[in-house]
Amino acid sequence: MKSEDAEATPLFDRRAWRLHRERAARRGAVDFLHGEITERIVDRLDDVGRRFRAVLDLGAHSGALSRALTARPGVERVVAADPALGFLRPGAALPSAALRVAADPELLPFRTASFDLAVSALALHWAADLPGALIQLRRILKPDGLFLAALLGGATLGELRTAFIEAELAEEGGASPRVSPTASLADAAALLQRAGFAMPVADADTITATYPDLLALMRDLRAMGETNALSARRRSPLRRGTLARAVAIYGERFGLPDGRIRASFEILFLTGWAPDASQPKPLRPGSATHRLADALGTVEISAGDRAAPPGKGGR
Repeated sequence: MKSEDAEATPLFDRRAWRLHRERAARRGAVDFLHGEITERIVDRLDDVGRRFRAVLDLGAHSGALSRALTARPGVERVVAADPALGFLRPGAALPSAALRVAADPELLPFRTASFDLAVSALALHWAADLPGALIQLRRILKPDGLFLAALLGGATLGELRTAFIEAELAEEGGASPRVSPTASLADAAALLQRAGFAMPVADADTITATYPDLLALMRDLRAMGETNALSARRRSPLRRGTLARAVAIYGERFGLPDGRIRASFEILFLTGWAPDASQPKPLRPGSATHRLADALGTVEISAGDRAAPPGKGGR
């Protein structure tokens, strides 16, 4: 019998997650999703129009983002951090100039104000304590440093979740957790503000991939290092009947006219700045020097002079 103050079971099995990434690195990681997200992160950096000298790539994976960062004008140092040593080993796809650090997103081994820019592609959705991870990221940024991350959102792999829930209910009379819970867009925006970032922005994109069948999707997820690492996951092997029914349900519910299936990845993009005195500050209420009505070219009506409702005359 456990005591009432026993430590709660963590959301993720950190060891399993690291082993999944190690396996992906060892077998040659599938990185089409990381490559696509790298392009979108680079586009956002181009829009910022700033140069950054010291850069952290948190969750370096197969190195797509580190390579893009190393090639950017003004970048003098890139630190590639990943929990899997396989992605950091000599001969991996990281640029040779990048410094390599084994680190978990929930425990960053860097000094305060070490980086001008911290980026992360598809790593932070594995942080059980996302608010704590964001606070650490803000801490390691220099004043007016930029944080930019992409993580999987709550609508990711909704098709896969549906197919397995329905298959397990039909075959086994109950369902087990197979897709990790992830943050919603509204939650992510609030967490940035809670972590102390200035000018926080959160937006979302959806990337849709197609596969011959569910088995091909599962192989790709394994090769990305994105398979189930929930502490509450079922440890027994997947039953053959359950898998066969999931394959059939997926094809029936989410099949395309050409016989392939679709898989949706919701990507949340988070942007925030480490606070600095040079940043714009919101005006105090009542301190505006121009009227909104003038800017819009409309007539201002005070709250006490509202027009009477239709059908009723004023006094």
